[in-house]
Amino acid sequence: MPQPTMRGLGPRGFLTDEEKENLPKVDKALIKRILAYLKPYRIQFVFVFIAILLSAVVGLLPSIITGKIVDEALINKDMALLIRLLFMAFATLAASQIVGVLESYINAWISQKIIFDMKNQMYRHLQYMPHSFFTTEKQGDIITRMNTDISGVSTIISGTLSHVVSNAATVITTLVALFTMSWQLAIVGIVIIPLLILPTKRVGKNQWKIRTSSQEKNDEMNQLINESLSVSGSMLVKLFTREEREYERFEKVNSELTALNLKEQRSGSWFRVVMGMFTQVGPLLIYFAGGYLIISYTDSNLTVGTITAMVALINRLYRPVQELLNLQVDFTRSLALFTRIFEYFDMKSSIVNPQNGAKPDVACRDIVYDHVAFSYDPEIPILKDVSFTVPGGCMYAIVGPSGSGKSTIVNLIPRLYDVAAGSVKIGGTDVRDFDLSYLRSKIGVVSQETYLFNGTIRENLLYAKEDATQEELIAVCKNASIHDFIINQPEGYDTVVGNRGLKLSGGEKQRLSLARVILKDPQILILDEATSALDSISENAIQDALELLMKGRTSIVIAHRLSTILKADCILVVKDGVIAEKGDHESLLSLGGIYKELYETQFRQVLDMEGNEVQKSDYWDTVEEENNGF
Repeated sequence: MPQPTMRGLGPRGFLTDEEKENLPKVDKALIKRILAYLKPYRIQFVFVFIAILLSAVVGLLPSIITGKIVDEALINKDMALLIRLLFMAFATLAASQIVGVLESYINAWISQKIIFDMKNQMYRHLQYMPHSFFTTEKQGDIITRMNTDISGVSTIISGTLSHVVSNAATVITTLVALFTMSWQLAIVGIVIIPLLILPTKRVGKNQWKIRTSSQEKNDEMNQLINESLSVSGSMLVKLFTREEREYERFEKVNSELTALNLKEQRSGSWFRVVMGMFTQVGPLLIYFAGGYLIISYTDSNLTVGTITAMVALINRLYRPVQELLNLQVDFTRSLALFTRIFEYFDMKSSIVNPQNGAKPDVACRDIVYDHVAFSYDPEIPILKDVSFTVPGGCMYAIVGPSGSGKSTIVNLIPRLYDVAAGSVKIGGTDVRDFDLSYLRSKIGVVSQETYLFNGTIRENLLYAKEDATQEELIAVCKNASIHDFIINQPEGYDTVVGNRGLKLSGGEKQRLSLARVILKDPQILILDEATSALDSISENAIQDALELLMKGRTSIVIAHRLSTILKADCILVVKDGVIAEKGDHESLLSLGGIYKELYETQFRQVLDMEGNEVQKSDYWDTVEEENNGF
């Protein structure tokens, strides 16, 4: 009977259309590469193959002993011999099981060790892939390659490889035993094999089609559940009062899925009945042929015990023969799995750490952009001939419309991306010549999209400095105006923030991210709209901390608040990938260009909002003072 399918795979014996279209190219290099992972465990594989061979040979003995029980013990009514033979049969069964357990253990050990090696290699490889890899590849695909595909190697080693050897050993030893006992009856037993294979293929293909339709319908149901029962989805359903409509959609899909599942069950039930009948035809033919040979005195050496033993052996032959016929499909899928894994291993990082990379002092050194060009897609340039210098120890602000290339400019400094043309230099040294770890250790970045790991506040802070003391954590959190919030939590600094910081508000996450960068104590500071999730009151509370942090450091700030922009030593206006304007606030306004337009449409609105929030804050402070005085 066809085996259950894995997601994206057909049943045993069949390749899906997708698998047929993407058949792996089998060559010497691929086989050699796969064997390289098996080579360290070649001694263990020898033990596995020895165990499989022993198991195949020992597995013959119970059937042979059964024949002797009939011929020598039962017919001769020898009770002592019967007991001895039964004991031998039991001993061989026990030995076969023990050998099987030993083989399974060694197999599992090998496969888990190989998975351990491959996962470590894959994780390390992905850690050093460029940032562009993670922005272009789907996260689900990365997780699938890392977990599902590599874990599938276990099935290949402990399943496909060992099953091929085991089935081959079983078939060979069984055929030898059958033909040794009676070549005539052996041929009779083998004749039935096509009757087992052909129906299996035909019914299996039908079940495959049903199961494919069932899987598609199941995917549709999962999509519906994910959309309508998620936090955002369920809120949308309630706000538009679509509960009954969503229920009707679900009921329809559920009904269709149930019908397909019942159809598959019916198909499988009748198949099992037919196959059960066919598996009995072989033994019946052997009984018939053997009986004829004995009754007609055609074969005087043939005995009832021999016939009994051959019936037992012929049943042992059918399953491994069927398994071996699926060898091509199993082999193809195994190679395809390795090919998918190797595709990731073969991806080269475009951000290369130079040998003996430079480690110059970067404190208060100029950052120079010299005719920089960059694009994510060669057909769509993002930065075009960008040139400017940020003097050491100064703070420059970058402003511009959304999508103008502001974040791309600052991402070139820590080499999240490399320039396509030109260069970015710090203190006269091209960032591509720096030791990569050293370069990034000297740069602190607070991005607009704050990311926190699903751990405690303490663990997220210590990511910047593993050996930081509690006093240091408290100091940086006070500077970021987050300490009071933390100590008011039941677990304090050991409060779990949830997945991606879900348990914290946007402002709390951003202040915690600022505290983390303060703890890192970088020499170059990049703030990519770092206070965007803060209200004006919260921003004012940490503005002094930011000014203290930027003091004596070369800083580049992508800003949307006028209060931050006004404190910059220079303002760079970016539009369409070029530095369109440059200067201080007053001079840029007097130009009457892009900056003035941004000021009128964005910064002025924010400034008015900031003024209103400050007025509200002053009002409530006055009310509180009056109440206290009363």
